[in-house]
Amino acid sequence: MNSHFHAIIPAGGSGTRLWPLSRKASPKFLHDVLGTGRSLLQSTWDRVAPIVGADNVWVVTGENHLDQVAAQLPEMPADQIVAEPSPKDSAAAIGLATMLIARSDPEAIVGSFSADHSITNVDEFTSVIAQACAAAETGDIVTVGIMPSQPATAYGYIETGELLGLAGAPSARRAKAFAEKPAASTARRYVNSGRYRWNAGMFIARASALLEILEHEDPALHAGLARIAAAWGTEEQNAVLAEVWPGLEKRAIDYVVAEPAAAAGRVIVIPGDFGWDDVGDFDSVARLRQPVPGEPQGVISIGGSCDIVEVDASGVVFSEQPRTVAIVGLDDLVVVDTEDVLLITSRSHAQDVKKAVSAAGERGLEDLL
Repeated sequence: MNSHFHAIIPAGGSGTRLWPLSRKASPKFLHDVLGTGRSLLQSTWDRVAPIVGADNVWVVTGENHLDQVAAQLPEMPADQIVAEPSPKDSAAAIGLATMLIARSDPEAIVGSFSADHSITNVDEFTSVIAQACAAAETGDIVTVGIMPSQPATAYGYIETGELLGLAGAPSARRAKAFAEKPAASTARRYVNSGRYRWNAGMFIARASALLEILEHEDPALHAGLARIAAAWGTEEQNAVLAEVWPGLEKRAIDYVVAEPAAAAGRVIVIPGDFGWDDVGDFDSVARLRQPVPGEPQGVISIGGSCDIVEVDASGVVFSEQPRTVAIVGLDDLVVVDTEDVLLITSRSHAQDVKKAVSAAGERGLEDLL
């Protein structure tokens, strides 16, 4: 792999569809929701650090999570955990980290990998990223398109074009366009066409190319980040950060860089099929924990802190409490039992858990969020 390759792990968001396990103070990337013995953040580190080297990994996270991230990743250089004063979405996070990397390595290639996703085939993932790194040498933006296993409406899509015949990246194709999360009928059409891939939000590019597009598409955001990067590591860092950061526009890297680059014919897709999942809700958790896909799974315990009594039941239970949970005659149930919140829902309604978070906020129950 290229010695100039650096990994950026954006570790933000509150994961409201995994509430009350995931909270603002302790988001889902800090939890071992899949029972692997490692949090989602640590699992991301385990995948990317061998690819780029431990000294080439950067994490961007909120100030409130800095200590937790540092504790979970003791191998990381402390000055490569970048703390954001407030959430500004992925364009600011990835843009700032890219500027800091480019400052010390002008030939850098950067790759962004979310802190809270699951990948089951790490060898195939590594092979795909090697192709992406080779394709990034062209100066285009490279993304990974996941082979869809179903017409999902929860993901964005990428329309792929012709093979490019790139050395070191034999499966590379031109990205024709990015598509927003579709309606069910549109998702079926996408999948049936064979031309579309899920957008997993992985972007690999020369730092110089990514920053060039960022400056062209959002000059104000680029200028603000450049001021912060110039002061980073100096006595002026905190003052400049406090002055500039609140005024930065909150935008996703997809809208600022990827979509305009695709419209200009400057995005390459590397198809990937390595067991990717965004662990978006408790239905995803149950599916990923299912021992043998398609077979009856009973009730799955995530937390491991409780005894489960099940009678003609199936679903998933997370409990932080030393109590027995009994489920009788209910299928696909989700139970999350924390110290201050008890959530009961079904796997089919797992996407709606975020509505309960909104309702709790509207009632002023801020300590539960």
